[in-house]
Amino acid sequence: MAGQSRNSNQLVVPQASAALEQMKFEVAQELGIQIPQDGYYGNMATRDAGALGGYITRKLVQIAEQQLAGRFTR
Repeated sequence: MAGQSRNSNQLVVPQASAALEQMKFEVAQELGIQIPQDGYYGNMATRDAGALGGYITRKLVQIAEQQLAGRFTR
């Protein structure tokens, strides 16, 4: 299955796909994690994959909190 994505998650906002993909690469670079060029994550260490996912989640929550704060402080 190399090169094929087995991710069955559906994006709530499909237009965000490119931005999320870019964020993944930026976060990986910040953490010093190498993203597989072929798209197959099976050889990636579980620790690295977890760190990558956790950090992305924290960034997304931070973005949402900032947007909510801006909505209610105007």
